Parts: sequence; C-alpha cells; structure tokens
Amino acid sequence: MKPMGPIPAGFGREEGMLLIGGCGAESLVDEAGDTPLFVYDMAMVEAQVRRFRDAMPAGIDLHYAIKANSFAPLLSRMAVQVDGFDIASGGELEMALEAGMAPDRISFAGPGKRTDELTAAIFAGVTINLESEGEARRAIAAGQAIGKQPRLAVRVNPDFDLKGSGMRMGGGAKPFGVDADRAAALARMVIEAGADWRGWHIFAGSQNLDAQAIIDTQAATIALAARLSQEVGATPPLVNLGGGFGLAYFPGDTPLDIRPIGAALGQALESRPPILAGSRFALELGRWLVGEAGVYLTRVVDVKDSQGERFVVVDGGLHHQLAASGNFGTVVRRNYPIAVASRFEAAPALDPVTIVGCLCTPIDRLGDKVALPEISEGDLIAIFLAGAYGASASPMAFLGHPPARELLLG
Repeated sequence: MKPMGPIPAGFGREEGMLLIGGCGAESLVDEAGDTPLFVYDMAMVEAQVRRFRDAMPAGIDLHYAIKANSFAPLLSRMAVQVDGFDIASGGELEMALEAGMAPDRISFAGPGKRTDELTAAIFAGVTINLESEGEARRAIAAGQAIGKQPRLAVRVNPDFDLKGSGMRMGGGAKPFGVDADRAAALARMVIEAGADWRGWHIFAGSQNLDAQAIIDTQAATIALAARLSQEVGATPPLVNLGGGFGLAYFPGDTPLDIRPIGAALGQALESRPPILAGSRFALELGRWLVGEAGVYLTRVVDVKDSQGERFVVVDGGLHHQLAASGNFGTVVRRNYPIAVASRFEAAPALDPVTIVGCLCTPIDRLGDKVALPEISEGDLIAIFLAGAYGASASPMAFLGHPPARELLLG
C-alpha cells in the first residue's frame, strides 16, 4: 500500500457524495454530459487571490501564468482578478486578448518565439521578455517593419537557483533567458535601438514548499536586478521576481505558508537600492492560484485482478492528467490525492487498488496501490489538485481519445 497526497481543504460531502463548489460530483457530470471531466471552483481561485493580496506588501503585482490553466471561461474571470497575464506562445497571446486582458498587462516569455509571434505581440502592444540577443535583434527588426516601437524586457538567467525547487529555471546553463553577465549589455542595446525597455524578468524556479528558500531567492533577485540596473544606468519600470510558490501534492508535503514570504519581501523592498526606487514589482504564479481548485472526475469501466493485484480501469488517463500519472517533471512517481466520489471520506477496503487509465501503455497509472473504499464498475473517481497542468499540459490527442470536458463553477 502506498500513501496519497493530502486532499485540499474546501471540498464537502453530502450523503457520501463529494461536493465541489457545493454541488454533487455526479450532478456535475450530468450537467457536463459525461466523463472524463475537469471541474474548477472559481470561489477557491478567488480565495487564493485574496490570500495573496493579504500576505504580500503593497506595490506587488500579481501575474497569472496562463500555461497552468488556459480554459477560456477561467481566463475571462482571471482577467479581472489579477494584474497581468504571462504567456509563452502566439496561441496564448490570442487567448489572453480574447479573455479581455489589456495588452500592456501581458508579458510574453519563452525561448523559440517565431518572428510572426514577435510581430503579433509588438503589434498588439504586449511586452516581450527577450530570451537572447538574437531574439532581441529579430524583435527590433519586426518593430521597424511594422512601424511600431516594441515593448521589450530582458529575461535573465540568474547565477543562482531556487533551492529545493521542483523545476529549476535558473542557475547554470539554461535555454531560458540571457546569462546574468550579458543581461545589462542586452538592455543597453534595446534602449539604444529605440525600443521601450520594460525591465527585468528573473525566474529562478517553481513548485517550492520552502518559504525560506523563496525568501532568500527573492532577496537575491532584487539584488541582481539592482546590480544590472546600475550597469545599464536606468531604472527598470518592472521587475518580475518570478514565482516558485508550490502546492502540497504528495505524501509528507506541508502546505506553503506565504505570510513570512510577504513579510520578508516587504522588508526587502523597503530597503531596496535607490536605482529600483521607481520600479514596480510582480510575482508570476500559475499552479498556486488554480491547482487546488480543480478536480478530475473519471468513470470506472472495469475492475480486474491480475496475479494478486486489483486494477481499477477508468475512462480517463494520462492523456488528460499527465502530471498525476507521474510523467510531468517528477523523478519518483508518487500518488496525488484520490477519492471515490460517491463514497467520499468512507473507510478504505482492506486491500489496495491501482487506478489505471484507458490507454495502451503501462505508464497510464493514476493511482498506485492506493487505499480506497470498495469500487465497482460505474463508480466515479476523483483526482484532486487537477486545476493546473491537467488539460493544458497533457497529450490530449494521444491514441485518438476525445478531450476531457471542462466546467467552471461560480
């Protein structure tokens, strides 16, 4: 038997049925039409936004990294909840604009931007976070070609990383950003070319549950932004401090307390160097805002035994929930929190079961030897922490299965 991660707070039960946003899981499936189904509770997302605002000092903008969840109804609601969107493709640029986010509050990061994507971003008036000197030259040329001044920030590959991060984005050789020792020269080139220099984007890592590690990285990021700005000889309009706030997905994880992070950040900003006195600061968050608000509902189609093990086969799988299958950035596979929706919080059976998807691959495993109540064909399985990097990050087209349905509550 293998443990599961903790089920987030905010989910109820009525006559044994899991409640999401106060609605029974089975009734939500009826409303959507079928399984598999992602359900997102907007009230939980809004509570996370309030938690952020309450903990962080004044003057810190909240940006939403839409790669975490780009469901159109959710984006439209997020556009009025946060201070900006961070995007990473031309497709996400279209999504952000359609959601109603003002172009001057959108920033475009990511290596490998095509020239047509740069041109579209410049035409729309969004900020491009430059990942290289070559990209800077192409962006400047694209702006000249359409007669529009580009808004350009410099993404910096810092000479440090976020310790204990689930995904390290800085420190050492990276495809992201410009190495710190070349960043000031690139910013000067941007300014001299007549572009609108918008500042720095410094992202050291993500999915971190160590508040002190995040505090230390933010302090180092502010110091680096100050040093680079001194070299440029100009105050950056915006310093994007990255993100890093993690969620407790797995057994033994302790939820991140962001209050000490906010307190330390407030102190760091109060004592920041004069070159940054006129700068705004932003934190870029994705999964922390939306991850806990999502539940993936999938129907049991078969229960079978093989050499002493019981397998529960569902109509979903890794083509919708790649992260829960352990195939999205984790080295050792561990179990997300799972429940039988119609017997939510009921006592487990004596023998563990393995939840597998409908795909013809042994890696399509959503729960490995987990303790759940008795399960029969037709039961509804709920996988939690499905609000981020589920539908937006999974191989939906694999084996020709249809995409999952999605439903926003609230």
